[in-house]
Amino acid sequence: MLKKKAAAIILGAAVAYTGVAAVYGLGNEGETMAVTAQETGKGPQGRLTVESVDAAVAQIPDFSYENVADLAEASMPSIVAITNKSVQEVQSYFLGRNFQYESESAGSGIIVSQNDDELLICTNNHVVEGAAELTVSFIDETSSEAVVKGTDPDNDLAVVAVDLDDIDDETLSAIRVAVMGNSDEMRVGEQVVAIGNALGYGQSVTTGILSAKDRELSAWDGYQAVTYDSLLQTDAAINPGNSGGALFNMEGELIGINSVKASENSVEGMGYAIPITKAEPILEELMSRETRTPVDEEEAAYMGISGESVPTEVTTMYGIPEGIYVEVVGEGSPAEEAGLEQGDIITDFDGVSVKTMRDLQKRMQYYRGGETVEMTVQSSADGAYQEKTLSITLGLRSDYQN
Repeated sequence: MLKKKAAAIILGAAVAYTGVAAVYGLGNEGETMAVTAQETGKGPQGRLTVESVDAAVAQIPDFSYENVADLAEASMPSIVAITNKSVQEVQSYFLGRNFQYESESAGSGIIVSQNDDELLICTNNHVVEGAAELTVSFIDETSSEAVVKGTDPDNDLAVVAVDLDDIDDETLSAIRVAVMGNSDEMRVGEQVVAIGNALGYGQSVTTGILSAKDRELSAWDGYQAVTYDSLLQTDAAINPGNSGGALFNMEGELIGINSVKASENSVEGMGYAIPITKAEPILEELMSRETRTPVDEEEAAYMGISGESVPTEVTTMYGIPEGIYVEVVGEGSPAEEAGLEQGDIITDFDGVSVKTMRDLQKRMQYYRGGETVEMTVQSSADGAYQEKTLSITLGLRSDYQN
């Protein structure tokens, strides 16, 4: 497998709209809404209907689009734009303090399933990371609030959910579930089509070929180098805002989730997508997670720590993991009982990545005292950080306030 230099690769996905320069580095249980194929002269059209996946797939005809325009028209209803409003933190060495500012970035997503209550959309983890507020915009330009259902930072995948009650009937009739393909069966040189929210301007279409398979590279995510493997390479243009969008074959099947691109003056036409055969089992697990809503104050959970985010400069210069540096662990607190120690760095809480205390506090509002969850922690030992998983039984906030 070919490795690319980290300097040449950036996360290509979320394009940010702040004054700060910021292109960030470039089965469900029960019934599942699946794609029902219809022969319309333009190929299979997916519509939301309660049927088994197997029954839906069996109806899809052996079909190949004659041109990109027909494929795009049929596939665009399965693509959404995602807007991420978050709070970023920067350190001012001149003033000796940290500052927070609001940031808005744009990415893409793919409608992949629906259960009885939610529309489920896959995207990249870096598109939704740190979100204080998520908005999904559909093909008919209507928008709905979304919540993160689950993330897998190591594979840069995430699933977000939209409450069906927040989507009107006209929009439900306009959108489609993407048809899953088989990226393993793709041949180098086959034509592919990328659709996504490039530069945050709305849906756009680019086309090219599958240039290579099983690529391995290091990408800069704005904080550190991240290694990706088994990627599909394409010369279809992948631009900021395309991240989380779809890479289709000419049958209109989803074969990849666009994620990164090469970005140097000397480089042209090198975009990368996560193969759907690799992503699908991860997405299935993320979709099966419980979608949480904020709990009442009297049931609110308590952990018992204070901490701060690791500044980007520290991560870059010293290799300290990005996350929440634990400054204080309360005596007798749930955190102490779980084995958390001063100096540990929390990177993940119940399957969702966290970088700041604000991220953690936002997640905590969905948990009740008495619940037991797992969190991922980096602990320093012998001059190096080692990852471990801790199980913590959360306390009841009201018990510690009295």
